[in-house]
Amino acid sequence: MQLRAPAIVCATRPHGETAVIARLLTEEAGIVAAYVAGGRGRQLRPVLIPGNVVEIDLRSRSEDQLPFARVELLESRGPWLSEPLPAAAISWVTALAATALPERQAFPALYQALTALLDAICVAPSARGWVMPLLSFEVLLLRELGYGVPVGRPNDDDWGAMLDVFDRLGPELARYPLAERRGDVMGARVLLRERLGRIHG
Repeated sequence: MQLRAPAIVCATRPHGETAVIARLLTEEAGIVAAYVAGGRGRQLRPVLIPGNVVEIDLRSRSEDQLPFARVELLESRGPWLSEPLPAAAISWVTALAATALPERQAFPALYQALTALLDAICVAPSARGWVMPLLSFEVLLLRELGYGVPVGRPNDDDWGAMLDVFDRLGPELARYPLAERRGDVMGARVLLRERLGRIHG
């Protein structure tokens, strides 16, 4: 496997003393897992933050081998991770993509939707500017994976209705794409819901 493309960092886990296994969402190959040497070192740790956009150079000798990746930062979400609401939203949507999407299966619409959602989280003056895109991303993910959800679109100015849709989508996500592995992932969504609940309609 060889691939050079922009990618969204969705998750990392330590491997050995200094490396990480990163799960990265690309437009043409979907989620790819890759070994990143020095991923926990001083240079690469701030690059491999979930939500960041990186350029990856991915290589493996065979389809069965875990690819090695070189990464270069294109866009950092780091400045928003000190803000409780944006940080919770970024944590949730990247964990959802990393966990729910099968490896090496392209979902270009989801890649584009997640890119737009992360941009909205980082530029909107408040959560009211990105909760609707977040709900749309969740619905799209369910549909792309083959799960239809009968959820109506709330009005953009009806905060209570948005939270109602948020609450109705949670069990659908837990029941279907996250059925086997929802523990820690859904915990990120619960935290986000708690923080959204502090905003008054």
